[in-house]
Amino acid sequence: MKGLIPASIALAILCTSCNELIPDGPASDALLDGPVDGLTHEQSRQFLAGDIAFNDEIFSSGTGLGPIFVATSCGSCHAGDGKGHPFSTLTRFGQVDETGNQFLDRGGPQLQHRALRGYEAETLPPGVPFSKFTPPANTGLGFLELVNDADILAMADPQDADGDGISGRPNWIKLPPFVTPNADAITNNGRYIGRFGKKASVYNLLQQTVGAYHQDIGISSAFEPYDIYSGLEADPEVSTQTINEVVFYLQTLKAPIQRTPEHADVVAGKQLFLEAGCGGCHKPTLFSGRSGVAALSNQTFSPYSDMLLHDMGEQLDDGYTEGTASTAEWRTPPLWGLGLSPISQGGGYFLMHDGRARSIEEAIILHGGEGIASKERFESLSDADQYKLIAFLKSL
Repeated sequence: MKGLIPASIALAILCTSCNELIPDGPASDALLDGPVDGLTHEQSRQFLAGDIAFNDEIFSSGTGLGPIFVATSCGSCHAGDGKGHPFSTLTRFGQVDETGNQFLDRGGPQLQHRALRGYEAETLPPGVPFSKFTPPANTGLGFLELVNDADILAMADPQDADGDGISGRPNWIKLPPFVTPNADAITNNGRYIGRFGKKASVYNLLQQTVGAYHQDIGISSAFEPYDIYSGLEADPEVSTQTINEVVFYLQTLKAPIQRTPEHADVVAGKQLFLEAGCGGCHKPTLFSGRSGVAALSNQTFSPYSDMLLHDMGEQLDDGYTEGTASTAEWRTPPLWGLGLSPISQGGGYFLMHDGRARSIEEAIILHGGEGIASKERFESLSDADQYKLIAFLKSL
């Protein structure tokens, strides 16, 4: 019949039109989430299961939430696997030196400031030292977990033997019973090198995950089998399988991908960054050790961190600490992914350990102690060179 378009042609036109209407997804370097390249089919399945547990499962009173808690899910503190913001900031309290937390019987080390109906949320005991911790980005953690202890110690210079004003050292921590140290772990009087957390007080991603379920959401597990409110023994509210899947998810999240690395301002900015001495703590290159996950094993990566503690001066001394760190010491935070932070932080920046810095420039100016020389070199740069250095940091 005249005027009718054959079905095959109509379908082709329809498909073409739909393809033109569907926008392209964001480039991989514009996202923090997503797996490392090279996972096997089974590893990809495990990654997806961990992704669902981390980002999609929202706990309620019927599934074990609380009864006192900070958040109702893992993903609510790490939107898109990025940094947290003031709404999701944690409060830690009760320790002033390496002798340990003196307020464990009064809710320490973390304040659960929310509660289910019928329960009373925690409040800070009067006069107790405390600090605010903004949740970090999650990406690239599996590579950091695999840095050899010997490599971390090689970057340490606790007595500043080279005279550069930087004297980084590891945080030697006691391990909880459920954490097994790596076969090549180096010990110091029964303590091990911490890698994660603002004070490097967490050994590995299993400890981090178990602690987050328990302290942040009030969820008991076979690893922490007690109720956070009463302190009494409790049945697991999250399975060991789920814990392991979330750990695998965190281990196999891809490292952030630098954007526009060849741009002239970015290239010049990196050189200025190194000349200012920023690379003394924010090491550009680290190496992962052997792993059962081939995609993570023996890799070179660029986190811009040495994973060590550094004294950051009086202005950043909150009077609270963890492990063997002093109250003014903080682990060098990785800078990779810095330029994408506003995506998860509401369109702006909340930097430093507690989110007090609202821009990269302000974060640099807050550096004291071992970071003061680099801060002063940054301040001495021309406006044009400061712009280039910041452009480099935003490209990470």
